[in-house]
Amino acid sequence: MKVLVVGGGGREHALAWKLKQSPRVAQVFVAPGNGGTARDPQLTNVDITDVRALREWAQAQGIGLTVVGPEAPLAAGVVDEFRAHGLRIFGPTKAAAQLESSKAFSKAFMQRHGIPTAAYETFSDPAQAHAYVDRVGAPIVVKADGLAAGKGVVVAMTLAEAHEAIDFMLVDNTLGVAHNEGGARVVIESFLQGEEASFIVLCDGQTVTALATSQDHKRLLDGDRGPNTGGMGAYSPAPVVTAEVHRRAMEEVILPTVRGMAADGVPYTGFLYAGLMIEPGGSVKTLEFNCRMGDPETQPILMRLQSDLAEVLLAATEQRLHEITLQWDERVALGVVVAAPGYPLTPRKGDAITALPPDGADVITFHAGTAMQGGQLVTAGGRVLCVTALGADVVEARRKAYAAVAQVAFDGMQYRTDIGFRALQP
Repeated sequence: MKVLVVGGGGREHALAWKLKQSPRVAQVFVAPGNGGTARDPQLTNVDITDVRALREWAQAQGIGLTVVGPEAPLAAGVVDEFRAHGLRIFGPTKAAAQLESSKAFSKAFMQRHGIPTAAYETFSDPAQAHAYVDRVGAPIVVKADGLAAGKGVVVAMTLAEAHEAIDFMLVDNTLGVAHNEGGARVVIESFLQGEEASFIVLCDGQTVTALATSQDHKRLLDGDRGPNTGGMGAYSPAPVVTAEVHRRAMEEVILPTVRGMAADGVPYTGFLYAGLMIEPGGSVKTLEFNCRMGDPETQPILMRLQSDLAEVLLAATEQRLHEITLQWDERVALGVVVAAPGYPLTPRKGDAITALPPDGADVITFHAGTAMQGGQLVTAGGRVLCVTALGADVVEARRKAYAAVAQVAFDGMQYRTDIGFRALQP
């Protein structure tokens, strides 16, 4: 069977890496892919991003399974397009992907179906948004209503930061948000105290199967300081997701969401990612939904997955997830993101990557923002690599990952030195 992975980031490199291990899979294509997938002789990049052109190519190639990595093609209706032409594809429809592509849709959905989340208001008028923030005060959270590549959320600890975020999103669009119909909007919601975790499941429209738990580090700098990013590292499993938190996440967030979407006439298939805030008392609130696996959570999760991913996704496209029991490596996986200088707002591109660690059984360097230029691997995005390692515990996985990071070389590279610190706290 030929398999197509749609996307070009670290998540897609990890998906392709895992899918190529299946005896069911003869060839894996990645569209458009990156420098890492270009360098792998078992993977083939396809330089197509237009949805219709990609569907036509998939038909001509006889692609047996397509897996969608990032949010933009989902919001553009790639699943609808492929299904309309009889192609097997795993992911949510354009209508279902509104859970991620529109924060306003998502918050209204949660309110309607009684899914725990922060109180919020939605604004398209900057003056009204500014006045609301002045009235409510800080800390407060400002979210762009549209796709922003993981950078559309500002946790404003001061009023000045909140006002700046409103202007970024509603006035000059510094964050490059892909606005939804009706123009620029922001969702402003109350600040929640607690610890964040990523809760990712597979849905086939009826059955829900949870993946291994994970936790990522959103802030740029050590100690969870600095601006929010798409994620500077992650590890799996996440000790903060206890058996009780897992139960509450499934019963109070995930299952009501899947049932609510079905009740609204929009059955959900694909990966569903709930960003959770686990409050000090153990209650769970939903920060956001993503209609895909997280990046960089995918890399450590798939390092631990022992099941055949192609078999799992085939079952999911045939509503046979109830037949599948996922098998996991009991070790800890931890990934460290190596980013370009200037990330997250103004990442520099085009620097030569002059050294990389060798891949091994327990350490893999997944590429994200890389490209091949005239035979030279260069940086091509904000988050460049995610160096991921398996270890008996967090300490060992972390040691292996950072030993490999020390072998990476490109000008201006930046990374956090404390990934996994939360798992080591009592």
